[in-house]
Amino acid sequence: MEKRLKASEREAFRLIEEMLQLMESRGLVELEMEHQGLRIRLKKAATGQAPQVVEYVTGVPHPVAPGPGQPPATAEEGHRIVIKSPMVGTFYRAPAPDAPPFAEVGQDIEVGQVVCILEAMKLMNEIKSEVAGRISEILVESGSPVEFGQPLFVVEPRE
Repeated sequence: MEKRLKASEREAFRLIEEMLQLMESRGLVELEMEHQGLRIRLKKAATGQAPQVVEYVTGVPHPVAPGPGQPPATAEEGHRIVIKSPMVGTFYRAPAPDAPPFAEVGQDIEVGQVVCILEAMKLMNEIKSEVAGRISEILVESGSPVEFGQPLFVVEPRE
C-alpha cells in the first residue's frame, strides 16, 4: 500500500533536493535552512560521500536544544532510555535483506554502535547508539516509515 505524503512532507523533500543540488554545485560541506517553521540542516559525512540529513524539524520556529545531559536522539523514561529517530525515513534493522540485524532484543550495545539504518532521499544513514546498555524492545518493524522523534528502541542503560 502506497502512503501519500502530506503537503509539508512534499515541501520538505523538495527543499532537501534543492539544498543537495546547491551543496553540490557550490562545494559546500554544510547547509542549514529555515522556511515557514521547517528547519533542515544537511552536512556531508566525509570527503566523497553524499550529504546526509542530520536534522529535520517541522512546526518549530526556532532551534530547540536538548536539555542538559540529554543526548539529541535519546530520552530517559524511568530506568530505560528510548532511542528516537533523528529524521524522517524508512527504518531498516539490517544493512541488507539477507544480512543479520544490527541489534536484537537482549543484546548489549555500546556507545557509537550502529543499531539501524534510516533511508531518506535514497541516502542510507547509520543510526548509532548514544548509550551503552541492553536492548529491551525494538519498537519498529524493518521497512516501516518513521517520523522525526519516533521511538525506535528501548534500552536498559548500564549502571
